[in-house]
Amino acid sequence: MSMTCGADTDSQDRRFMKTALDEARAAAVQGEIPVGAIVVCNGTVIARAHNLTETLTDVTAHAEMQAITAAASYLGGKYLDQCTLYVTLEPCVMCAGAIGWSQLQRLVYGASDPRRGFTVFAPGALHPKTQVTAGVMADECAQIVQDFFRKKR
Repeated sequence: MSMTCGADTDSQDRRFMKTALDEARAAAVQGEIPVGAIVVCNGTVIARAHNLTETLTDVTAHAEMQAITAAASYLGGKYLDQCTLYVTLEPCVMCAGAIGWSQLQRLVYGASDPRRGFTVFAPGALHPKTQVTAGVMADECAQIVQDFFRKKR
């Protein structure tokens, strides 16, 4: 896993993260933990998803899992080695494993998740060639989750 950042991709990353945030908002409206994800290939969004664990009564229905499945279906193959996954919250261990198996070229996430995130619990889960950019619109991504749980309490 290599961590990257660069001015040339910053505006593109922010633009796509805004789309992932739209998905997170859709999740919140449905009573789901507001995490959104999109998969981009050659500059085009080919999959978009949000958490559906409550809706589907499925603990594996995380935004990343839904987006990876949709992208693989769209492309007609299981490897996403030419794609970037944008997700509003750092992936958990399960999702990091799926990201690794799908051989994603790049992972971009917003807010860190020190309680369940892969960087703490499974830093080697991603494919070795996957580039990681962390902290894109981190404050906005964290705020939507914080607001959701504040309303729940």
